[in-house]
Amino acid sequence: MAEKTGPRLRANRRQLEALLLLFRQARTEAELSQVELARLLRKPQSFVSKYESGARRLDLLELRDVCRAIGLSVVDFVRRFDRLVDRDH
Repeated sequence: MAEKTGPRLRANRRQLEALLLLFRQARTEAELSQVELARLLRKPQSFVSKYESGARRLDLLELRDVCRAIGLSVVDFVRRFDRLVDRDH
């Protein structure tokens, strides 16, 4: 089966790539490994790996927990995401 394409799907893909990049950047800026962050979240390391790779999506409550664990507000996280996405346009 052919992969779907089109301007909307490409835009969504770019936004997802920006989000995944931001997840990794925020964690590494907090000087945390996946294992350390997972420990703070009381989750297995695979939880962090899966959302950082895009294999799993976070809901708002989980995003808030991740942001708190890395010392970043959800509002600041979203602002950084918006800047990344807007820069790519």
